[in-house]
Amino acid sequence: MPTQPEIRRFRGAEIAPWLDHVARLRIAVFRDWPYLYDGDRDDPYEREYLAAYVASPDSVLVLALDGGRVVGAATGLPLAHDPDAFSAPLRKAGLPVPQVFYFGESVLLPGYRGLGVGHTFFDEREAHVRELDRFRWTAFCSVDRDPGDPRRPPDYRSNDSFWHRRGYTRLPGMTAHLPWNEIGKGEVQHPLTFWLHDWRAGR
Repeated sequence: MPTQPEIRRFRGAEIAPWLDHVARLRIAVFRDWPYLYDGDRDDPYEREYLAAYVASPDSVLVLALDGGRVVGAATGLPLAHDPDAFSAPLRKAGLPVPQVFYFGESVLLPGYRGLGVGHTFFDEREAHVRELDRFRWTAFCSVDRDPGDPRRPPDYRSNDSFWHRRGYTRLPGMTAHLPWNEIGKGEVQHPLTFWLHDWRAGR
């Protein structure tokens, strides 16, 4: 049985010492389907992407640690502090971007899955947003892939039902397009569709 990892939360500039650990996890976990990310810690894209979390005073990083080793990470920051490629689809749809808090990656090494860490990552990030007390929505994006793609593992299970249970709704057509190096293809533009949680719904 894997060890239940310790969970710690960091904010803004506190994130800086952990960036290399997050980059390592992103490159390892996102190499698998559906991202197929051919990442490099020395790539300017990787450095610039993660630097946004240090620059934002309201960003959040949640770490899962096993004996001091980082085995999982989840991030978030105000969408207004993220690159325009993320916020543009919401602006086009008329949503007030300053009221949206964006959840970035949630990455966990395979040996630590099934322990409830994914739920804890959401719990901690959502608690952070509630403490900030100025955001109506939380949101994230998931990459769109052709279900018939021959590279899709036969035992792959999407996280859609998990996200629905957390109160998030997929918004078809509200899609960002981001480039990254894909295994065997080089740089490719990828569509990512938004999922949104309205915290005023049902009040």
